[in-house]
Amino acid sequence: MKPNRLNRMAVLIISTISLAGMSIPANAQQQPPEEQKQPRKQSQQQEGSQQPEQDQKRQQQQQEKRPRQQAQEEQRQQQKQSQEQERLQRQSEQDQKRQQHQQQERARQQAQEEQRQQEKQSKEKERLQRQSEEDQKRQQQQQERARQQAQEEQRKQQKQSQQQERSQRQSEQRDERREREAEQQDRRISRQQQQQLIRQQQEEVKQYRRYLDQQESRAREQAEELRRQNRLAQYRYQQEYLEHLRQQQRHLRDERFDYDRDPYFYAAPIYRYRRAGRYYEINRYGANVLRQALHAGYAQGFRAGEADRRDRWRAAYRDSYAYRDASYGYRGYYISRSEYNYYFREGFRRGYEDGYNSRYRYGRYANDNYFMSDNILSQILNFEAIR
Repeated sequence: MKPNRLNRMAVLIISTISLAGMSIPANAQQQPPEEQKQPRKQSQQQEGSQQPEQDQKRQQQQQEKRPRQQAQEEQRQQQKQSQEQERLQRQSEQDQKRQQHQQQERARQQAQEEQRQQEKQSKEKERLQRQSEEDQKRQQQQQERARQQAQEEQRKQQKQSQQQERSQRQSEQRDERREREAEQQDRRISRQQQQQLIRQQQEEVKQYRRYLDQQESRAREQAEELRRQNRLAQYRYQQEYLEHLRQQQRHLRDERFDYDRDPYFYAAPIYRYRRAGRYYEINRYGANVLRQALHAGYAQGFRAGEADRRDRWRAAYRDSYAYRDASYGYRGYYISRSEYNYYFREGFRRGYEDGYNSRYRYGRYANDNYFMSDNILSQILNFEAIR
């Protein structure tokens, strides 16, 4: 092991020496000799003397170069400005073109919108015109239907009126025939019976006059009640009713009645009728008054019921002043007021029902007035001939 280490160390020493020997001549070459140093110094001195001249030349060159650079810089600036102006001009032209295009596009869109609006308006006008024509046609059709209905109703009314007039003429003819027969067969009652009937009649007239004198205050109270209830139609009807009672009162006050010559007071009874379980006899003049009571009651009941219907009031015929009074059309003669009141109320009740329900179940309308039907009237009176 030791010889090897010695050998390695020897090799390292020899290598080091060889390297040292080789470096020495290299360093010797790097150091110039004195002779070489002298010319270098001279050249440096010459260069030192030439340095100001070079600086002047450099300055002159720089001064000469500066205007050229400035001119070049100005030229570059001008080119830059020119390019900028061209760019701006191009941009301006592009903006103008864009604006023109936008304006044209807006104008085109506006024109299209106006065209659409015009088309829409035109369509709307056509639709409205069609609708107007259809409405007009529909209205004409409705008017035509209404006219046909009116004609049909008029024909029906004329037919009903003709039937009513025919039945009324027939009824009047029957009454006239009965009256003629009664006149031919009339027999007179005794003088004593006639005087007794006249006295009863005179007393009845006095009582009726007193009754009429008392009705004015009661009628005013009833009218005030109707005003409070805001029943204007019923109020107007009652005022007309009261005015008629006043006329009856004046007529009764001014009338000069000739009992001796009036046939009622000497004609014998020819009919018998039943009321409240009792039979009563009456001559043809009294029978006519009972018929008038039923007709008057029906007519006044119809108007009262119609007035309550217009006032939207409940159906209550017993609350009517006309029903309580029941003397409309009563002259004070031939029959008692209580008898007249009974049959007036029988007609009033049926007339009120027809008027309130706007129908003609118990009566008819003719010659601007309401009349009870002949068959209903005959059923109520049910007269029986006694000879």
